[in-house]
Amino acid sequence: MSRTPDVQAPAVETRGLERRYPASRGAPEVVALAGVDLRIERGEVFGLLGPNGAGKTTCIKILNTLLFPSGGEARVAGFDVVREAQEVRRRIGLVSGGENSGYGILTVRECLWMFSQFYGVPGAVANPRIDQLLKVVDLADLAHTRINRLSTGQRQRMNFARGFVSDPEILFLDEPTLGMDVNAARMLRDFVLAWVRERAGRTVLLTTHYMAEADQMCDRIAIVDRGRVLACDTPATLRRSVQGGQHVELEVRDGGTDAAALEGAIGVPVAWGAPHPERGTRTLKFRLPEGRVLGQTLRALEERGISVQGVATRETSLEDAFIHIVGRTLDDDAPGGGA
Repeated sequence: MSRTPDVQAPAVETRGLERRYPASRGAPEVVALAGVDLRIERGEVFGLLGPNGAGKTTCIKILNTLLFPSGGEARVAGFDVVREAQEVRRRIGLVSGGENSGYGILTVRECLWMFSQFYGVPGAVANPRIDQLLKVVDLADLAHTRINRLSTGQRQRMNFARGFVSDPEILFLDEPTLGMDVNAARMLRDFVLAWVRERAGRTVLLTTHYMAEADQMCDRIAIVDRGRVLACDTPATLRRSVQGGQHVELEVRDGGTDAAALEGAIGVPVAWGAPHPERGTRTLKFRLPEGRVLGQTLRALEERGISVQGVATRETSLEDAFIHIVGRTLDDDAPGGGA
């Protein structure tokens, strides 16, 4: 028997969530999630960022009732994902980037209609909603084309539309713009943000490898690594967690000066970037502490015989914060971690 949903409950809540894969054939036990605590409020666009193998996909699968946790608990829309899985499924949608679209003999419209019926959407509601979604993903002209004749990007746009046919309370977007061109990805990001604002309580949990996408879309972001949450806050606060100062990239002509010698001369850690053989220059990168004037550093370099050909500065980015918190980039593998 279904129970009345608790409208005051958060969209997603996990407590001590664990997922372990037992040792087999000599391979050690893999800990994909090692006690994850999350609380996502209704109406949020919430980001989940982590390196490859940090546990993001495992977490998404558990929240979508596709995988049992090994310990702890998880609730979606107030319902337990294990004991009340059917109630959870009625209220969620899932879009996975790079997903292989099945049912190739169906047309685009037939596929969207079929999924609307899986969720029990009345025909009078489903038909106009499908028409709208086909326009959003720019597939209206291909509505009667078989799926097996679509390009990879077109299939991904169809998968995106499929996630909205049931008008879910909580939408999980797992790398939703993977494989899309720049214009399509921008259009779909704008649609998601408008969709969330259109009605109170709609919630999105987003995983992405595109830092700019997370920065643009998310109200809050959790950074996970090796199955644990390392930080959770707004993008602006995460950026501020990194020591202040400007990031500077100089294009310089150098006579073989090593980084250690330069650090002693200008008083900040430096790193050599890519060479530019056609111009005979290299990129020199460093972060200028707050209160330090760039002109002083440029003069110190000139005194060392290093000619500066170009200067570029930027403020701390979400990627800088991510590397500061995790210790490596988004695409690095997490040793011993889960999916």
